Amino acid sequence: MMNPELSELWLLRHGQSLGNVANDAARDTDTHRLDLAERDMDVPLSDLGVEQSRAFGKWLGAKPETDRPDVVVCSPYLRSAETVRHMLAAAHAAIEVVLDERLREREFGILDLLTHRGIVAKYPEEAERRSRLGKFYYRPPGGESWVDVALRLRSLRDSIVREYPDRRVLLVTHEVPIIITRYLVERLDEADALALSAAGHVANCSLTTFVRDEERRLRLELDAWTVPLRQEHTLITEEPDAPVASR
Repeated sequence: MMNPELSELWLLRHGQSLGNVANDAARDTDTHRLDLAERDMDVPLSDLGVEQSRAFGKWLGAKPETDRPDVVVCSPYLRSAETVRHMLAAAHAAIEVVLDERLREREFGILDLLTHRGIVAKYPEEAERRSRLGKFYYRPPGGESWVDVALRLRSLRDSIVREYPDRRVLLVTHEVPIIITRYLVERLDEADALALSAAGHVANCSLTTFVRDEERRLRLELDAWTVPLRQEHTLITEEPDAPVASR
C-alpha cells in the first residue's frame, strides 16, 4: 500500500499586521523596542492587511469549488485568524477551519519586541552568540531556533497527511513557518533555507503551493505568488513577520 500524501499543499502568509507596520517604522531609526502593546499572538491586521486578505479571498471565490482547499489549517495568532475570516467572507466560501498552535510564529523569548539595535544594546552576549551560531540554530533564552520550529512542523506535516490524505490543504501562517515548511517538503539544507529568508520575497498574503507528482511527491508549483493582490490593485508588502527586527 502506498504511503498517504496530500494532493496539494498551499501556504499563505497572513495579511500585513500592525507588528509588520511597527517593524517597518523602526527599521531605519535608532529605536530599540517596537511600539506594540499587545502580545505577539494578539497583534491584529492593519487596514491594509484586511484589504490584502479580502483581495486573496476574491480570487479564491472566483475559483470552482473543486479547485478550492478542502480544509484550512491556521495559526491561532490573531493576524492569521483574521486573515482567514476576511478571506472566506470575501470568497463567500464555507471551508472547514482548524486552528493549530504548531503553525504559530517562532517564539523569541527575551528578545521579543527588540530591534537589532535593542538586542545589541541590552544583550550584547546574545547578539554575539547569534552571530556565531547563525539564525538557523540560534535559540534565544526562552525562545526557539529555526530547528525548534522544524520539529513542531514535522509533527504537523505528519498529522495533516494522516488526517487529510488525497486532499488539498491550505496552511495560513507566518514567514518563518512557511520557509521551514519548504525546507521540510523540498528536503532543503540550512544554506537553502537561509537563502529563502535572505530573498525576502514572502509577501503578506502571498501564496506558495505544492502539487503531488506521479511519484506521489509534493512538487513546488507557485512560489510566493501575489497575482490575486495585483488583480485587485492592492499594495504588496514584504515586511519581516515577527516583533523583532533581527532575524
